[in-house]
Amino acid sequence: MRDAGILKNTAVAVSDGRIAAIGGARDLRDAYANAEVVDCREGVLTPGLVDSHTHAVFGKPRFEEHELRAEGLDYMEIAKRGGGIHASVRDFRDRSEDDLYDLALPRIQELMSYGTTTLEIKSGYGLTVEDELKALRVIGRLAERLPVRIVATWLGAHEIPHDYRSSGERRAEFVNLLVKQMLPKVVEQGIARFADVFCEPGVFTIDETRRILEASRASGLGLKLHADELEPSGGAELAASLRAVSADHLAAITEKGIAALAKSETVATLLPGTMLFLGRSKQAPARALIDAGAAVAIATDFNPGTSPTVNFPLMLTLAVSQLRMSLAETLTAATVNGAAALGLAGETGQIAPGFAADLSLFAIADVRELPYWYGARLCVGSWKAGAPCHPYESGSKLNARPPEMSLPG
Repeated sequence: MRDAGILKNTAVAVSDGRIAAIGGARDLRDAYANAEVVDCREGVLTPGLVDSHTHAVFGKPRFEEHELRAEGLDYMEIAKRGGGIHASVRDFRDRSEDDLYDLALPRIQELMSYGTTTLEIKSGYGLTVEDELKALRVIGRLAERLPVRIVATWLGAHEIPHDYRSSGERRAEFVNLLVKQMLPKVVEQGIARFADVFCEPGVFTIDETRRILEASRASGLGLKLHADELEPSGGAELAASLRAVSADHLAAITEKGIAALAKSETVATLLPGTMLFLGRSKQAPARALIDAGAAVAIATDFNPGTSPTVNFPLMLTLAVSQLRMSLAETLTAATVNGAAALGLAGETGQIAPGFAADLSLFAIADVRELPYWYGARLCVGSWKAGAPCHPYESGSKLNARPPEMSLPG
């Protein structure tokens, strides 16, 4: 993760949606004499950013909870009062598929404008068979409409509904519903690529999580896992033992969990915006994970309650300032390892021959500026498989950064 392979004075040749060659601009112009030329005006071109953990399909925002946390209520206390995920579930169930689609569309377009060309979107605000299928249909429609690569994840095990919390028998009934009724319908629908479970004390136990994920794998879905977000529970160890593509959150991971991920191919996906927004002083131990040899990715966790942001470059800022990651580690986490966390390591996340031409252009002269200008929208163009994702007008002034920092002519 310490070598981002940064090159200067470099051009990229794209053919049939894939990167054909990388080299000096004059050499590539000669080799591809009939090619359309996009003048990036000495900006910084990166692999398209890969946001491997979002909950981007939801109804109303939960801004009132932000004030409750300022008054001293924590995540679990808000949930006990009917807030948190439960509030989003109630709202989600009352909305039509078209309404949810209309709300999600501009949010994702805004997300794309920051340089993201691949993102994962989870279901998880329905928690009934029909509402979870509705969520996945919305994700499928967005994938068909938008010029961005979208990967769908089924998160039916996002929370235990209130009406299943009265007893252990009722909890077991909900887990049975997930495994025996919802999962087969999700697989039959054919939109979700992964299954995920919120494994956390007070939500799903290790045994419940294992059962749901093993059934999902047997049904042909890849595995992801919300693990050790608020309290240690052994979620990271479970993710590694199940060969999940990623274990996400990890702010409360133990040394045993770090060692388990370091020995596995499971990507540790860190979500620094969530801990920041929740007012938590403890972030995931990125340095310990990287130094142990684990593959680390970062993502936005874009959702209505704990990380309401579509600004992926802001996560790069937090990775440097809060997680103490180097620039190279941060770039790798936002591209190569994010792709690995979606099973796409051989498809996107690198500017290399044979990879999809997923590229993002930033109005900066030095890549170190990307996490430096925190909160700024520096992306002025992006391409997914060579096609415009966030449109760029070749030859126009790159003026997304502060005026005094405009690029040289």
